[in-house]
Amino acid sequence: MAEPAGEKTEQATPKRLEEALRKGQFARSPEIQTVFVLCAGLIALRMAGLDAWHKLASMLTGIFGNLDRIGLAQENMQMYLINGSLLFAVCVGPVVVCTMVAGLLAGGMQSRFNTASEALEPNWDRVNPMSGFKRIFSMQTLVQSGLSLLKLGIIGAVCWSGVRKILQDPVFFTVISPAEIARFLSDTSFSLAMRVILVLSTIAAADYGYQYWKTNRDLMMTKEELKEEFKNMEGDPKLKARMRRRRKGKTQRQMLLEVPMADVILTNPTHLAIALRYDRKTMKAPKIVAKGSRLNALKIREIAGKHNVPIMENKPLARMLFKYGRVGGEVPAELYSAVAEVLAWVYRVNRFRYYSEQNQNGQH
Repeated sequence: MAEPAGEKTEQATPKRLEEALRKGQFARSPEIQTVFVLCAGLIALRMAGLDAWHKLASMLTGIFGNLDRIGLAQENMQMYLINGSLLFAVCVGPVVVCTMVAGLLAGGMQSRFNTASEALEPNWDRVNPMSGFKRIFSMQTLVQSGLSLLKLGIIGAVCWSGVRKILQDPVFFTVISPAEIARFLSDTSFSLAMRVILVLSTIAAADYGYQYWKTNRDLMMTKEELKEEFKNMEGDPKLKARMRRRRKGKTQRQMLLEVPMADVILTNPTHLAIALRYDRKTMKAPKIVAKGSRLNALKIREIAGKHNVPIMENKPLARMLFKYGRVGGEVPAELYSAVAEVLAWVYRVNRFRYYSEQNQNGQH
């Protein structure tokens, strides 16, 4: 059965995803930021402990309880105001900083730390009253409003359940000190906040999963759009560079698979490595099965060491083979003699390995 011409059946290309990211069209859930901010604030408060707040409360109690002694002189009030402000900043500062960092981190993680440059450009449709009315009374807005009310109801039910349990605590029916009251309120508030965070985390995970699915569905392309984009991308230098890197990586992986079958590895000794192989029954001349510099040279040496391939240091020959040799090609004719000496040395010191491989090849 033929598909309609305008039906979006194809997954979005990397280019389309990048463009969507620049426009600010990516999966996001406000609940994730809410969870991050609540967790950061709760951790900051918990780490700060009650000491700082006790100091602030003691200072305020001392001021208002001794106003008749200290008087309302301007110097005294300025001193207490400065000290109180500093103490309040010490109490609240870490919480504010932690929540700000957590909010930015949550937003950055969802946007992959990319700036939606096109979304920041002026767009008159955003301030157009008609467009605003359409957005307000759209089906998407109604659905979002319904979901928000549902989330609020769930969180409210969890909070009310926690408060009812707290009100039944024996602490309300006994006489305890103010310090114990403060500690009780701190512990119960922490417990209640953890419940809310747990519920919000579940909601955030579900919401982000839905937003991710919806964004990918909205970014899907028709077959015609896909063909047109591929045509436009053929001349894209970034795409060409990406494809070159991909081909190069694939070639390097295939090349490294040949290293265990090599007869010898020639080194510079650290900057260059060239893997040579020669089978007198199937090859007219020795072949270069792998070569690399720096990191690739290190990988070649490591693989050779694991598979007991002989490694020989020969700086002049290694440089010449690296410069003029081609992976998969035969050794240059002018280097036959030097390479033959190397292979002869390898066969002498590792005769058993060489002849066993030759016999196995002969059996095949």
